[in-house]
Amino acid sequence: MTDKLNEKRVERELKLFIDRHFVSPNKCKDLKQIQFYIRELSQKIEYLKENFNYVPDLAYNLLTEYNRIQNKTIHFTFQRLYC
Repeated sequence: MTDKLNEKRVERELKLFIDRHFVSPNKCKDLKQIQFYIRELSQKIEYLKENFNYVPDLAYNLLTEYNRIQNKTIHFTFQRLYC
């Protein structure tokens, strides 16, 4: 299989996996849920790196969004408790 076809297949499978197993970062209810998705997505990224030597930008973009929401939640909680 050519590299482009392999990349397209990985992208399709990743998109399907995300659609089935992940909640939008903006819909996460608490910090534990966000951290769970960050951990799961990080593991998926490692799997793709090791097995296909390719990780679609979608995975990194979604991880960035989860991290942004996590940081925002931590900051909000800190301000509420200590300011």
